[in-house]
Amino acid sequence: MRRQLILASTIFLLMVAFALSQEKPSVNLPTEDTVNSFMQQTFGYDSTITWKVTSIKPAVAEGLTEVTVVITNPQGQSVTTLYVTPDGTHALTGDIMPFGAKPYAPAWEALKKGVNGPVRGPEKSPVTIVEFSDLQCPHCKEAQPVIEKLLGEEPNTRFVFQQFPLPMHNWAAKGAAYADCIGRSSKDAFSKFVQGTYDEQANITESNADEKLTGIADKAGAKGADIAACAAKADTKTRVDQSVALGQSVGVTGTPTVFINGRRIGNVTQVPHDVLKGIVDFAAKQ
Repeated sequence: MRRQLILASTIFLLMVAFALSQEKPSVNLPTEDTVNSFMQQTFGYDSTITWKVTSIKPAVAEGLTEVTVVITNPQGQSVTTLYVTPDGTHALTGDIMPFGAKPYAPAWEALKKGVNGPVRGPEKSPVTIVEFSDLQCPHCKEAQPVIEKLLGEEPNTRFVFQQFPLPMHNWAAKGAAYADCIGRSSKDAFSKFVQGTYDEQANITESNADEKLTGIADKAGAKGADIAACAAKADTKTRVDQSVALGQSVGVTGTPTVFINGRRIGNVTQVPHDVLKGIVDFAAKQ
């Protein structure tokens, strides 16, 4: 009996050791102080430039750390993503592209399972465009006519609008909550609400957001008071948080970010329209 117990214990310990040996090595994340020191050394020469570290986490590429920083200068704000090497001595900027025979399939599968935003277009369309947007984001406002033109030329395309309020925008989360509630009550009112919010974007502040958004909801054809009440509920925040988490899981760090059947496009306003249309047509043939 004793020998059997010893043998069983030995086998168990060997199994544990093997399992631990198969685990991926942990990423040594830089501290926020280190990132701030790096930014100070890089941009400290210009007193008009400020920044805020918004996230430090393991990147999708094994071994790298993804550091997201919001940089503010007299021209406005921008989101910069740095990928820090495992030894902490170098950083890369730009996008990490998916690779493989079907590079966009993982993101596409995650989006199909996780999207919870308002939908336009046929359910069984061969192409689905998913936009992660922030109603307080000026670049999202600029992207709106680009996307509308594309959808007008591709009527058989399915479109999903996902909330992705950025943390540096002081009323974006509230706008996302209002949009979520309107999107679940009326697709027609949702489109009008989004456009109305973009039109009033410069006039909305943290202090008047409820008043402005309620009024925009009324003009869009929804009952503003009901939408405001819905926006304040915990389950609405949960849905918005789920949308943000979905975006983060497929590499969204800023807005607008568009996916065409899982293929990520960072800023559609910088892509020639014929290229966008070509990507949609190509995706449909796949």
